[in-house]
Amino acid sequence: MNGRRVLGIVLIAIALVAPWFAYPVFLMTALCFALFACAFNLLIGYVGLLSFGHAMFFGTAAYVCGHTVKEWGWAPELGVLAGALAAGALGTVTGALAIRRQGIYFAMITLAFSQMIFFFCVQAPFTHGEDGLQGIPRKALLGGLLPIADDRVLYYVVLAVFLFGFAAIYRIIHSPFGQVLKAIRENEPRAVSLGYNADRYKLLAFILSATLAGLAGATKAIVLQFATLSDVTSAMSGEVVLMALVGGIGTIFGPVLGAFTIITMQNYLAQVGEWVLVIQGVIFVVIVMAFRKGIVGEIAERWRLWRQPKAV
Repeated sequence: MNGRRVLGIVLIAIALVAPWFAYPVFLMTALCFALFACAFNLLIGYVGLLSFGHAMFFGTAAYVCGHTVKEWGWAPELGVLAGALAAGALGTVTGALAIRRQGIYFAMITLAFSQMIFFFCVQAPFTHGEDGLQGIPRKALLGGLLPIADDRVLYYVVLAVFLFGFAAIYRIIHSPFGQVLKAIRENEPRAVSLGYNADRYKLLAFILSATLAGLAGATKAIVLQFATLSDVTSAMSGEVVLMALVGGIGTIFGPVLGAFTIITMQNYLAQVGEWVLVIQGVIFVVIVMAFRKGIVGEIAERWRLWRQPKAV
């Protein structure tokens, strides 16, 4: 059994007992953002595409899930599914246009689409504008079998959703499809010369990333029972970039650690008021300077160098 698998088992064991020692809502929020960061990392870490508009998938799914559950009376599991599918559909449209460009031009196109979605959410009646969609009910799942009004019961549901998304990403990046994505990231002209349709692979990766980001956003709407404009702002897109940077872009566990780090800071530094942004900025600068590849990326690199046989 390799070290990565052992680490995974230990982390799952910790996650199973965590709600009995920490505030469940805080843990659920962190898990939702961890899945969001992992979805973003799938795109930037393994395809090399930097999106400045991933909040549009996260927020759109939150609104769709909240509206279907609250206004249409759908079951929460169907609302979450609808949110994820809506994000995937939006990802199909935006991705088909954005992947025609590379580098900063791709990033700017995603930012432009994100701003369009933000202003749509400001004006759309079902989002309730600046007031947001409040009071999303936590109806029992599976026809009443799982009463998610209980925070601990909902925590294990959210944990299952996160593990599903995380496992899907892990499987994707270790599949032949994932290997082609890495080849495109490293040298797209060479991948094209080998017969791969790079645009098609990038579009599929974009759609998968958008769908998983939507899954995270829809789940967050059920957890916190609201969806607001902050879910679709450019600041949210920047936040997920920071999560990936802090943990380590292109690593498996990096985005998870980055998400927990940032959500923890937001939760426990809120009491310092306006100084919270200054403190966060200092912490981010220190992390970026000390861990050029992110916390997990730097640790993995040093571990690899330590295990290398030393030349005699």
